[in-house]
Amino acid sequence: MLPNPLHPAVVHFPVVLAFLLPIFVGGALWAIRRGANARRAWLLPLAVAIALSLSAWAAVQTGGAQGERVERVVSAQAIESHEEMAEAFLAASAGLAVVALAGLLGGITGRAARVLTGIGSLAVVGLVARVGHSGGQLVYKYGAATAYTTQSVTSSGEVVGKPADRRAAQRDGER
Repeated sequence: MLPNPLHPAVVHFPVVLAFLLPIFVGGALWAIRRGANARRAWLLPLAVAIALSLSAWAAVQTGGAQGERVERVVSAQAIESHEEMAEAFLAASAGLAVVALAGLLGGITGRAARVLTGIGSLAVVGLVARVGHSGGQLVYKYGAATAYTTQSVTSSGEVVGKPADRRAAQRDGER
């Protein structure tokens, strides 16, 4: 059974993978420097880079699918800003996966690709932090989660809508 909404569950995968990628890249570069087979050592960072780009794609897809519902409670401008950052992160992570794939090549091309993957993985951490922060603001500052509850919070902090359970409704009716 999948959670509803799905987007909040999916977005944690690219965040974690983005923070892990530089660690795996550093470990592989260290192992290669100590004499390990470059192709074999590079397979794990490559797998993480591919998983990162696939999970970023899934996060963008689920966010887009649930955007209309959230637009009922959050301004379109705030959502569009988050979407644009997420799409830039997706493009960067997909590009990084291609560069990481080139890290399997031999010679100077493979070495350069592995170093570029290391540098790019640090840049991707910065991008995912920005996307995550803007998503957190949508939820905690602008009340995006209320699109999935029976109550909504206005920008002034006023709670509107139906209470979540019957007991709360009865209490409200008794006042």
